[in-house]
Amino acid sequence: MVMDLSAQLMQATVQLEQPLGDGTRTVGTGFLITETTPDGKPHTILVTANHVFDKMPNQNARIGYRIANADGSWSYSPQTLRIRDTQGHPLWTHHPSRDVAAISITAPAAFAKAAIPEDYLAADDTFSKYQVEAGDQMMTLGFPRGLAANAAGFPILRAGRVASYPIAPAKIFPTFLLDFSVFPGNSGGPVFMSGAARHGDVDGKDAQFIAGLLTQQVELNSERLDIGIVTNARFIRETIALIKDPEAPVTQVAATEAMTGAKAASAEEAARPE
Repeated sequence: MVMDLSAQLMQATVQLEQPLGDGTRTVGTGFLITETTPDGKPHTILVTANHVFDKMPNQNARIGYRIANADGSWSYSPQTLRIRDTQGHPLWTHHPSRDVAAISITAPAAFAKAAIPEDYLAADDTFSKYQVEAGDQMMTLGFPRGLAANAAGFPILRAGRVASYPIAPAKIFPTFLLDFSVFPGNSGGPVFMSGAARHGDVDGKDAQFIAGLLTQQVELNSERLDIGIVTNARFIRETIALIKDPEAPVTQVAATEAMTGAKAASAEEAARPE
């Protein structure tokens, strides 16, 4: 049975938050990826933007799990997620040059089951395989300004079109632009394609892959341009690899982004009343 990536990511995307002690909280977005360890066991990893965790100064964050009730309703049930040791040192792994973070977690069984297989992260040839280019539509999930779609804590789905060219290869173009309104709290959310690409399917299969994660919004002279910056999934793969092997090779980016005036869609700016 082919997985419906949109529906599965709805289940696998969670709100990340940390109370700041002054009646406000810092908010960001994360999503769960599963990989198989050498002994064949599934391993759950939480992925987000590095600045989401970096802007959380305290030892524990909260991860917004949801519980399905017998009557068909859902309950929001955030749980503690330890992100720093007692000395304040980060417990997560981050990419050395990109705004990507990952941390191994023990998730409730339903969430571990909902985690997206690592194979759904775009590979180096995915964009060319599906002929993805400027104008194609992608979707993203997140919690703008800390808002959820409902009281159960599900993420809000947004859509936008690829707004830059070219978008590959990742070693030359590590990020690309997406035309949609970005708000603080969206940081770390997955950006994905689910359905036929503009140029059709490949081998009878629709395009279903995570293209990357949202890491920035674009501002120029303090004016929001309603453009998001997406970090390519290649760097998610590399960050996950660094969890297993801190010496794992990472991409040396051959060129820097030409975009100027980009401002991080910082989780810190998403502080809202608790």
